[in-house]
Amino acid sequence: MAFYSFLVFALLVGAAFGLRHALRQRKIARLLATPLTPKQRAIVEQLVPITRRLPPDLRPKLEGKIIRFLNQVTFYGNQGVEVNEEMKLSIAAQACLLIVNSPSWYETIRTVLIYPSAFETHRGTHEGYIVHEGSDALLGESWARGPVVLSWDHALKGGLDAEDGHNVVIHEFAHQLDALTGHTNGIPVLRKGQAYEGWEKAMLDAYHSHTQRVESGHRTLIDPYGASNHEEFFAEAIVTFFEKPRALHREERELYTQLSELLAIDPVQWG
Repeated sequence: MAFYSFLVFALLVGAAFGLRHALRQRKIARLLATPLTPKQRAIVEQLVPITRRLPPDLRPKLEGKIIRFLNQVTFYGNQGVEVNEEMKLSIAAQACLLIVNSPSWYETIRTVLIYPSAFETHRGTHEGYIVHEGSDALLGESWARGPVVLSWDHALKGGLDAEDGHNVVIHEFAHQLDALTGHTNGIPVLRKGQAYEGWEKAMLDAYHSHTQRVESGHRTLIDPYGASNHEEFFAEAIVTFFEKPRALHREERELYTQLSELLAIDPVQWG
């Protein structure tokens, strides 16, 4: 009798979880099918003009993902910042560009913190048993399971200028994409059918070429900060992929091809 009671209980629990999952998937589908209002669309096109270049079939996808992002994420202002709809839409649109045509999603992000401009972070560095206290001025910061922290001055500028090769929102959310594997190391969850060997070769060849140019004092297409390590190179390479796609396609063809396959988009073909 006890066994049958346990079996009934287990079936009820399973049914409850199944119903919860089905309701969640239905809600996600509804959000992804919801377009921006004309006012919201105008704000996005004004503050993130790269969205105007999206092919027609990608625009509804971007809008639906913006709606889902806004439903999931809570924005908080720091140091006197009063968060408004323009801030939310600008950040959401830039973040969702990375996954506009990808099944990947920022599952763990629930919070975005916004500072008015560059902000300081205080961290200790270890040298043996000695801890050295120091501070750094940052434009953005990304934690593996959230939050993402942003300077609004730079987030706004990055969205408005889609060709200068600098975008703090895309950079920090590239780290979020990278972290979906459980590690932030420049090796994201690859697309189905995308070979790890091809990814590794393209990334390492481009990274070594990049670091050599930085160390030699030569001009680099990808921001020099990408020479810091593999994860920063991944983030800066994605920024360049969006902001200088033709130059990246010309100078680092294999890297461009891998990023295009990963994100399932081809910005070189955009209008």
